[in-house]
Amino acid sequence: MFNASLHPFSSSAVQHPLAVYGWDEGWEAEFAPYAAQGLVPGRVVRVDRGQCDVTTPDGVVRADTEFVVPHDPMKVVCTGDWVAVDPEGGDPRYVRTLLPRRTAFVRSTSSKRSEGQVLATNIDHIVICVSLAVELDLGRIERFLALAMSSSSGDALLHKSALSWESGAQPVVVLTKADLVPDATGRSYLVQDVETVAPGVQVLSVSSLTGEGTEVLAAIVAGGTSVLLGVSGAGKSTLANALLGDDAMEVQATRDADGKGRHTTTTRNLLALPGGGVLIDTPGLRGVGLWDAATGVGQVFSEIEELAENCRFHDCAHESEPGCAVRAAIEDGTLPERRLHSYRKLLRENQRIVAKTDARLRADMRRDWKLKHAEGRAAMQAKRGHVR
Repeated sequence: MFNASLHPFSSSAVQHPLAVYGWDEGWEAEFAPYAAQGLVPGRVVRVDRGQCDVTTPDGVVRADTEFVVPHDPMKVVCTGDWVAVDPEGGDPRYVRTLLPRRTAFVRSTSSKRSEGQVLATNIDHIVICVSLAVELDLGRIERFLALAMSSSSGDALLHKSALSWESGAQPVVVLTKADLVPDATGRSYLVQDVETVAPGVQVLSVSSLTGEGTEVLAAIVAGGTSVLLGVSGAGKSTLANALLGDDAMEVQATRDADGKGRHTTTTRNLLALPGGGVLIDTPGLRGVGLWDAATGVGQVFSEIEELAENCRFHDCAHESEPGCAVRAAIEDGTLPERRLHSYRKLLRENQRIVAKTDARLRADMRRDWKLKHAEGRAAMQAKRGHVR
């Protein structure tokens, strides 16, 4: 959440036309050198085909991004960025520079080049939307949270994933379409199921149809910038309309057969909320690939990492080693085995992603694989010799 002690509001920042979009004394200080050049501050509310809509003190303007198209995909203009644009009079007007990002949500792309994709920047809350119209996928929720909790800040955001729960961005899991589970006891059990995989994270059941939970969520997102994330059909755009009090976002019905959506939202849009704060609505995500998310995985599965500290061997694989505290917790029922499987899966995936851009880690992984292969071959030979 925004920390006023780190970025106190000056009277000029509070009175600034962009204050409703998150402008504060910190951004004012960052922009000062560009103000001296006659440039205009603004926040990107939408990016589309090499151009973007930027809200400025004089209203929303269309600006060209030609001068801010780097080779690094992590540095491209994104919804939520604060920028410096040309003053009125130029045609076209250009975005001249991006101000340093405070936070960013990054996932890995499906590209074979192992690139990261920035989905939203300078955000304070991550609202992970999960539809109750279909069976809960706890593994997908764990994946979203692992990305949401991966820590990074300041200039490191240009190179790493962000949305640090500790450094300012707070995740919230919202179970949408709660009206489809009319039994209050049943809903409470579903909330409890999600709470078991989201340690320390607030979990809300919300219905945009009946209004259940929307006031609580509105109070949460009223301070700062929030981003809605989830798969198609999770009800993000309907929830955005409920928070906005207006049908600003187009919505479509989900398919009856599988409850899946139809990608109603096709771009990321930043919208000012009537109760304060701003909201970024995003298209449904087909895939959520991890991107340098080791810290987030550790936070999501904190109970496993705490148990592992009590294992007899520091490099315990939690398989059949004697004195394994993790296996003991599974056997006595305090740790679901599904959690361990999910933990291992996300760790392996994240390691593969990082290894693609880290030569030393690739070499370490190759050496470990060869060692395990040799050990397995030696064990098989010894077993065969014993049989004889």
